[in-house]
Amino acid sequence: MRNVEQVVRGKPELVRLAVAGLLAEGHLLIEDVPGLGKTTLARCLARSIGGRWSRIQFTPDLLPSDITGVSVYHQKDERFTFHPGGVFANVVIADEINRGTPKTQSALLEVMAEGRVTVDAETHRVPRPFLVIATQNPIEMEGTYRLPEAQLDRFLMRLTVGYPEHDDEVDVVLGNTAGRSADDLSAVVDTDILTAAVEAVRGLHVDTGVAGYAVRLAAATREHPAVRYGASVRGSIALVRAAQALAAIEGRGFVTPDDIKDVAVPVLTHRLVLTPEAELSLGGAGEIIDDALASTAAPMARAGG
Repeated sequence: MRNVEQVVRGKPELVRLAVAGLLAEGHLLIEDVPGLGKTTLARCLARSIGGRWSRIQFTPDLLPSDITGVSVYHQKDERFTFHPGGVFANVVIADEINRGTPKTQSALLEVMAEGRVTVDAETHRVPRPFLVIATQNPIEMEGTYRLPEAQLDRFLMRLTVGYPEHDDEVDVVLGNTAGRSADDLSAVVDTDILTAAVEAVRGLHVDTGVAGYAVRLAAATREHPAVRYGASVRGSIALVRAAQALAAIEGRGFVTPDDIKDVAVPVLTHRLVLTPEAELSLGGAGEIIDDALASTAAPMARAGG
């Protein structure tokens, strides 16, 4: 977190949630208008990890094979050889993902869910840890394609950057003019340590009552009258995984109901499909998550989980 905050100024909660996503080995979707530092945050996270990272710039003419790879016939050897695409890295930055066509976007579905790529009926596994950090512009902007619900559901969290405070923006401007950028960062953790941290986070104690609270929250989104489709079972799992990572960052070996509450908005909002009337009248999916939090009783936290 300290490493990333050398460049991403004035956004400690954003950085904390992003690092929680890494510890949960969950994919991150960073959304906001252009020019607020979405790609900078993604690059800072990637450069902080001492593994291989790649960046895929999504454009309308990007092909699925550019992402997954392609089998090429070598006449001399009289056989096909697989040439890996951009997803064969520990951290993949999918920049402006919603500028790619739906066909190209779908090339990420298998690898984001299963950590593998199938090309010409041959399966190839990507390295671990494997993380996709995608950025996207608001869908109302020209030249964008809406991400399908199945792909949105594969992202652990959706984060928004937001405009910085005045003093932080001045700091960003001065740092940029002085040449401070993500390229100046060095790795502070290698892939073996990160993989061990991911496994340790998954071993954090989750009380049955806390898990039940996460399930009830997800169920509340399905029952909301303004929602056509609520959070899936994957959403319930994501709530607990993200909460485990947040608890680890706070130095605790157990998850509390407050951890679930802290990650509810970034974990659940992108998983909801609203009714047309609600899209026009409500303030967005965040309002529905607030309703679910208000109407769902949290269990009493117990020391040690």
